[in-house]
Amino acid sequence: MKQDVKKIIKDSLSANKQSLLEPECKAILSGCGLPIPRSVLIKKKKEFETKAKKLTPPYVLKVVSQDILHKSDIGGVVTDIKNIKELNNVWTKMVKNISHKMPTARIDGFLLEEMSPKGVEVIIGGLRDTQFGPVVMFGTGGISVELMKDVSYRLAPLDKKEAIEMIREVKGYPLLTGFRGSKPADIESLSEAIIKLSEILIKIKDIKEIEINPLLVYEKGVAAVDVRIILNPDNE
Repeated sequence: MKQDVKKIIKDSLSANKQSLLEPECKAILSGCGLPIPRSVLIKKKKEFETKAKKLTPPYVLKVVSQDILHKSDIGGVVTDIKNIKELNNVWTKMVKNISHKMPTARIDGFLLEEMSPKGVEVIIGGLRDTQFGPVVMFGTGGISVELMKDVSYRLAPLDKKEAIEMIREVKGYPLLTGFRGSKPADIESLSEAIIKLSEILIKIKDIKEIEINPLLVYEKGVAAVDVRIILNPDNE
C-alpha cells in the first residue's frame, strides 16, 4: 500500500472527517491498484482551460464538497461535455444551481474526469460488521440493485475462487457473459477488483464502509467511476 493512501486516511481523521471527498476516495483506489478514470482537481475557473487540456474529451464534471452527498440531485454532476467552451458554460450553470439549492455548502473544488466508455455496470462494496467483521458485497448495477436486491456477500479476506462464485451467484450474471450478442466482459479483472476491495477493508481498519457504484466492466479491464468511503474514527 502506498504512503499516500495512509496519509489521506490520517489527515482525514485528524480533521474529524466522517467520509472522504471523491478525489481522496479515488486516490485510495488507485493507490491500491484499482483502475480509475484520468482526472484533475480544479479549484478556480481560470484553471479550467489549462487543466482540461491534460485530459481527452468528452469530460465529466463533478462538484467536490463535504456538504453535498447526492451531487446529481442538485445538478452537481454533468457528463458528456464535448469541449472546453461547453465546459465553461457547464461550470457557470453548476455553480449557479448549487448556490440556489445549497447556498451554505462549502465547495472544495471541481473534479474533471475523462468520461469512461460504456461497459457493464456492477457494484462492489464492503462494510465492517460489528459481529462478522469485514464483509464484501457484489451486485449487478442500475435498477437491479435498487429494485431486485441482486447481490451476493462474502466475508473478507476472500480468494479468486470465492470472488468468481460471488459473480456467478447474482441473477444478472448473464449480462457479463455476452447477453444478446454483446461481447463477454472481463470476469478475471472483475474478480481481481473484488479481491482488492476486500484487501482494502482488511488492511485499512479506519475504513468503515466503501462502495464503488458503478464499476464498469469491459471486454478487457474495469474502471471505478464513482466511489464513496465512510471512515471508522474509533477503529471499531
